[in-house]
Amino acid sequence: MDQVRLDKYLWAIRVYKSRNDATEACKGNKVHVNGTVAKPSKMIKTDDLLTIRKGAVLFTYRVKALVENRLGAKLVPDFAENLTPQAELDKMKAPAETFFVRRDRGAGRPTKRDRRIMDEMLDNLSYFEDDSPDGDY
Repeated sequence: MDQVRLDKYLWAIRVYKSRNDATEACKGNKVHVNGTVAKPSKMIKTDDLLTIRKGAVLFTYRVKALVENRLGAKLVPDFAENLTPQAELDKMKAPAETFFVRRDRGAGRPTKRDRRIMDEMLDNLSYFEDDSPDGDY
């Protein structure tokens, strides 16, 4: 085996929980292979560089070996090298308070005015920095 489908590989190395999730990520331009947007059917080979946007984090992997079947978590490092910088991994530990609008107990449902204020606050938050390879994220 010298090539394997991208969506199958991402599922096999446990980047996504299902192959359908991997396919949808590829269709949503969240997966790049060697710096270019990749379709789910793209055939990858060893030493390819995969860049994957999941939420606010930009993961980077190098393909060490090819696999089509799902691996146990302990075997993943034998097939994919995680090159994600620590600064990106720290984004996963962002405090939950920054993404949650707190309401007092017993305040009831938000009014239209309250909803507009909350939506405006959330629109002003920036989840992503412009650090994507193509600026497409």
